[in-house]
Amino acid sequence: MASLTLRAALLVAVCAIGVSAADAQEPFYKGKRLTLVINFAAGGPTDIEGRLLAKHIAKHIDGQPTIIVQNKDGAGGIVGTNFVGEVGPRDGSMVGYFTGAAWKYVMEPAKHTVDFRTYEFVGYQPGSAVYYARSDTPPGLKNATDILKAKGLVVGGLATESSKDLLIRTTLELLEVPHKYITGFRSSVNARLAVQRGEIHLHSESTPGYFSVVEPSLVKDGTVIPLYYDAYYDGTNFSVPDVMKGSSIQPFQEFYRKLKGRDPSGPLWDAYRTNLAVDSAMLRTIAMPPGAPQAAQDALRAALARLNNDKEYAADTMKAMQFVPHYETGADINARVRRALTVSPEIRAFVLNYMRSTKSAK
Repeated sequence: MASLTLRAALLVAVCAIGVSAADAQEPFYKGKRLTLVINFAAGGPTDIEGRLLAKHIAKHIDGQPTIIVQNKDGAGGIVGTNFVGEVGPRDGSMVGYFTGAAWKYVMEPAKHTVDFRTYEFVGYQPGSAVYYARSDTPPGLKNATDILKAKGLVVGGLATESSKDLLIRTTLELLEVPHKYITGFRSSVNARLAVQRGEIHLHSESTPGYFSVVEPSLVKDGTVIPLYYDAYYDGTNFSVPDVMKGSSIQPFQEFYRKLKGRDPSGPLWDAYRTNLAVDSAMLRTIAMPPGAPQAAQDALRAALARLNNDKEYAADTMKAMQFVPHYETGADINARVRRALTVSPEIRAFVLNYMRSTKSAK
């Protein structure tokens, strides 16, 4: 009898070990739902890119969770960033797809209710923007260099603290183009509509938005003309984004040199380059709330690496945006992002004073 009892106990123990091993091997996201929060409004470049990522990454996440997309826009993206860090569940069920978060943090960390450096970073993607203006801007623009002749130019942005606004303003001031600056459009979708209605003349959009919407519609019908674009900048050297290779649109520094006969320089130029080194280098960041489970982080980083080699994703993004995103990821991604989230006190002070000294007319 004792022998039977012992054998039964051993059988139960073996089964328990088997169940425990199976549980340990179960994918973290099996049977779960993942919410992807986008920090800009629906329909804009960030939204387009984020939704394409959500559509294709699900099949690469072990366990294949259901992915729900949620837009949380406002304050140039800070509302969505803060939402993920402050309100988002820390159980691996939420991840943020952010634009401009890195730059906003290094400039004004106090506006972040949760220290952005404490988020768990899944990956990031560099980005570039194309600047465009209405062709009927007085006295009429036939080509990009005519921007120097513009009269009564009105430019539109998202928020005074926005990276986009800073880049628009610094490039125009470096070119010495008089303009009226208004902001508060919340997203490029709204600013683009303002361009179409003639309420503003000039705006810029990241390459996905430019090639998926602006070029095939507003450029094609002659409403706007492209002016210049932001090149990639690593703190030392400029490089041409793949999407801009072969384009007749010039990077800003070459456009400036063509018009002015010299290289740009001075505090505004330093601010512009610093912005590119931080914001354009990490234009899109994918991050989870602080303390998200390591298993969830590992699963999403592995999925993002697989997405980079997904031919269906490449074809879909090329069709929608004329651009295939490539994401930096890996086990050391937290350390890499956190090291980059810094600028010199001198640059920060200059940029903050610059942003605060000019009030929007909107």
